[in-house]
Amino acid sequence: MEPFVLTTDRVRLSVPTAADVDRIAEICTDPVIARWTTVPSPYTRADAEGFVDQFVADGWAEEKDFTWAVRAPGGDDGPVLAMVGMSREGAPGVQPAGELGFWCAPEARGQGLMTAAARLVVDWAVDPEGLGLGVVRWRANVGNWASRRVAWKLGFRYEGMLRRFGAQRGVLQDTWVGSYVPGDPREPNEPWPDES
Repeated sequence: MEPFVLTTDRVRLSVPTAADVDRIAEICTDPVIARWTTVPSPYTRADAEGFVDQFVADGWAEEKDFTWAVRAPGGDDGPVLAMVGMSREGAPGVQPAGELGFWCAPEARGQGLMTAAARLVVDWAVDPEGLGLGVVRWRANVGNWASRRVAWKLGFRYEGMLRRFGAQRGVLQDTWVGSYVPGDPREPNEPWPDES
C-alpha cells in the first residue's frame, strides 16, 4: 500500500520521511516518551533513521504497520508534532484486528492534537473501505494517564489491567487495555479516568 495523507482542520497526517529524522530524534529523547513507550532509550539519530527507513517503510510496504507523522494542518509538511500508527494483525480468513499507538512532543501536549490524529486513524482503520478492522485495541503501561485519556475520549472501552503484560526494554510491565469495536459510540463510556 502506498502511504497517503489524512487531514482535518486540526491536523495533517503524512508519512515521516528522511527530512523528519532530526526532529524525531529530538522528540524521542524526551523523558516522558522514554518512560511510557518502547522507543529505545537513550534515543539516537540512528534510531530515528532506522524508524523511518525500516519500520515505517516496511510497515507500509507489508501493509502491517501504518505510521503517520502528525503535523499542523496545511498544504505542506511542517514539523513533526507527534506520531500515530495502526498495526494490523490477523490470520487469513479472519477479520483483522489492530492496535493503536502514539506519542506526542512535549510542546504539543494538552491541545487535543493527539486525540484528533488518533480519531482520524481509528476511523480509517475500522472503515470497510480502509482496513475494515473488527476491533482496535489500545494499551498503555499502568500510570500513563495521558494515553488513557486519549483512548477514553475516542470511546475505547476500558477492559482492565493485565499484570506483567507489556514488554518495555526487556521488563514486563502492568498494562491497561481497552478496545473499540465498529459501531461503539464515539464518546466516553465511563467517567473521566481518575488519577487517584
